[in-house]
Amino acid sequence: MNPTKSLDSKPAWVPEAGHALRLAGVHFDAVRVGGYLGEEVAYDLMAFTGFQAGPIVREATRERNVYFLLAPGTASACTWPAPTRALHGGGRSDSYVGIPAFGGMTWPLGWRSLPTLEDPFVEGELLHRAVEYALR
Repeated sequence: MNPTKSLDSKPAWVPEAGHALRLAGVHFDAVRVGGYLGEEVAYDLMAFTGFQAGPIVREATRERNVYFLLAPGTASACTWPAPTRALHGGGRSDSYVGIPAFGGMTWPLGWRSLPTLEDPFVEGELLHRAVEYALR
């Protein structure tokens, strides 16, 4: 990440240390993409945006989920193909996303791409196109 484009201060939803669960639909919406597909989409999105994709969190668990954080209220604007899942406040049940701190011990969560002043969130339409492209 280019340090000149980093945030002067972290968003309120990023914990000081470790990691914390945050309710999707409040500070952000999220799109979860599992396994190697999630890694592929993250890589393509970052390459296309010059590594300024906005916040992307990955988990180092068996499922290897990747979470793309979108502006609140925007994940439902697209119809997300399986196996992706939109997490937002308008569902039948609450969805939580693990958010790591910017530094220190955050395992099993880590940042694939940090939020920046220019890109505080992943752009939903661009992510949707990247997912569709990866599923071809």
